[in-house]
Amino acid sequence: MKTDALRTPDERFSGLPGWPYAPHYVDDLPGYEGLRVHYVDEGPQNAVRTYLCLHGQPSWSYLYRKMIPVFLDSGARVITPDWLGFGRSDKPVADETYTFHFHRNMMIELVKRLDLQQVTLVCQDWGGLLGLTLPPDMPDRFERLIVMNTTLATGTSPSDGFNAWKAYSASQPDMDVAALMKRGTPVLSDAEAAAYGAPFPDATYKAGVRRFPELVMVEPGMEGVETSQRAADWWARDWQGETFMAVGGADPVLGPPVMEKLRAQIRGCPEPMIIEEAGHFVQEWGAPVARAALEAFGEL
Repeated sequence: MKTDALRTPDERFSGLPGWPYAPHYVDDLPGYEGLRVHYVDEGPQNAVRTYLCLHGQPSWSYLYRKMIPVFLDSGARVITPDWLGFGRSDKPVADETYTFHFHRNMMIELVKRLDLQQVTLVCQDWGGLLGLTLPPDMPDRFERLIVMNTTLATGTSPSDGFNAWKAYSASQPDMDVAALMKRGTPVLSDAEAAAYGAPFPDATYKAGVRRFPELVMVEPGMEGVETSQRAADWWARDWQGETFMAVGGADPVLGPPVMEKLRAQIRGCPEPMIIEEAGHFVQEWGAPVARAALEAFGEL
């Protein structure tokens, strides 16, 4: 059955600051036929390493514009997709379309379609809530992890700050994404903040923005709890790769206390890099984070 979806006009993405990257699209992923998924694909197709950078809510792949050049300079390939409902990907209209496995399965199909190998998973927010559940199902594809301000949701709320954010989000069905990003990340210019709002011409495009906070698994019976608990067990017991953790110290939602719990769940995860002035969107301090990660991995 066809999923009704909106497509943000291309002109909304013209001239965004710090964003020279050409869009790539696929619209025939199994189970998602007719829904166009956007991703950036930069660097050599045959690179030894691939960085798969997954954003969260309400951002899009633009969030990684300060990390992409550092990864490219190392000779790697960089893939930064937009979840359906965000960025340049299509935006299903009905709120109920958005479920945990709707998004997770789409990303699994995209990884398979692009046949990504020797992947460093780079994730934050929903990029981690969803992304951290991928390697257990395709462990041969993933070899390293760069993880920032996120969690694995296994049936309890991550923090009081999240509860407050969820309540606020529910009160804003037409959330001003640019204003939200500017408020949470004061270092953004007005033009950069506007770039975060570019995917959403009006409230009809914002079903994903509305739904993601509601999907976080804060109760044991919610969809995705079993998948996430299985992933948590895998990261604690079976993960053999290198990990780098960076934490925005000023994040009231998924900040240092939440990240310390996640660190304890990831086998061999070293002490995190704390950026005290950074909030939830730590990628806005992305260049030094990416360089520190590469240095930790022995590439700088």
